[in-house]
Amino acid sequence: MVTVISLGGSIVAPDTVDEDFVRGFAGLIQALLEEDPKRRFIFVVGGGAPARLWQKAYQALAAPYSPEEADWIGVMATRLNAQLVRGVFAPFCPQEVVTDPANAPSFEGRVLVAAGWKPGFSSDYDAVLLAEKFHAEQVVNLSNIPQVYTADPKTNPEAAPLETVSWDDFRALTGEEWVPGKNTPFDPVAAKHAAALGLRVVCAAGRDLKNLKNLLTGKPFTGTTIGP
Repeated sequence: MVTVISLGGSIVAPDTVDEDFVRGFAGLIQALLEEDPKRRFIFVVGGGAPARLWQKAYQALAAPYSPEEADWIGVMATRLNAQLVRGVFAPFCPQEVVTDPANAPSFEGRVLVAAGWKPGFSSDYDAVLLAEKFHAEQVVNLSNIPQVYTADPKTNPEAAPLETVSWDDFRALTGEEWVPGKNTPFDPVAAKHAAALGLRVVCAAGRDLKNLKNLLTGKPFTGTTIGP
């Protein structure tokens, strides 16, 4: 059984590395691995604060500004965070961080860690490609929001949380275009490919480890299931 988790940089490194979260997350995953010897995980790690801060500096300093260069900065930030996560899971993860999901090697250990690939999309798309390659039925997308809303709750007080939403309706909410640093529950490019595959994506709050355990063990949880 392979579980793919898109691990948002906003929870790994919201300002700096959140050591308490990473420690708690690692403990939860290690316990699940010990309980079920057949279970395996793929973690695709986002850029978080390093991506945001370095892209902001690039935008202030560069003339002319290149969206592709900004995207590359974000990609490199994901690789920094992914290397940290791989190090934490080293006893379970004998392989190097995957940076090209289209040519990912065979899955040799219990944990595989991946990072951003190239400009044009976020690490969410890499998670979808790895789910496709290793035959996972769903991607668990962990971020700093508990659910998908009908609108941005920061700007619209009428926004309501969704327990389930179709791919068509989700894509109508988020649009089709990717720009570096875009803040959506799930990358529009990833959403398009996941919809084509008929893949299910579950969005949930990453820092709520009790809720995450429920999600990963088939118990009732708070989140949003996106699917056909």
